Amino acid sequence: MATSQRFCLRWNNHQSNLLSVFDQLLHDEAFVDVTLAVEGQFLRAHKMVLSACSPYFQSLFVGHPDRHPIVILKDVPYADMRSLLDFMYRGEVSVDQERLTAFLKVAESLRIKGLTEVNEERCDLPSIASSLLSTPPSAPPPPNLHRIHPLSHKRVLPPMAANNGLAA
Repeated sequence: MATSQRFCLRWNNHQSNLLSVFDQLLHDEAFVDVTLAVEGQFLRAHKMVLSACSPYFQSLFVGHPDRHPIVILKDVPYADMRSLLDFMYRGEVSVDQERLTAFLKVAESLRIKGLTEVNEERCDLPSIASSLLSTPPSAPPPPNLHRIHPLSHKRVLPPMAANNGLAA
């Protein structure tokens, strides 16, 4: 019996291509499926990218599988959240020295991988919330999050025909 050979095909720039495409999709706001509301401004993103970079977001989205949730982040500066998105999509970000400490505190509260020590085990939102609530006073407070359900579209019925609205 003849043995068949297997070939390993490798795309040498696969990772850099994915990073580039995700960054372009964010820039174009294509296929976005979550909106972050920060200081009265909106940042659109992809749940898959946020989940890959933060067990906090992963647990939030798994626990609340809305099609396009709006996540309100209170006590999070817009500039810091914008920079965190840049970091999650590009793998690097430049932050001014005077903003660095506050930026890292926000990253810590949102458990952003690569900027904070994150336990890689699958986490659940209640245990995250309880651990954040039991942190010592010197630890940065977690951002206040509120979830808003997307508006459901009401079905508009066509006007009744010549029967004056009476059923036949």
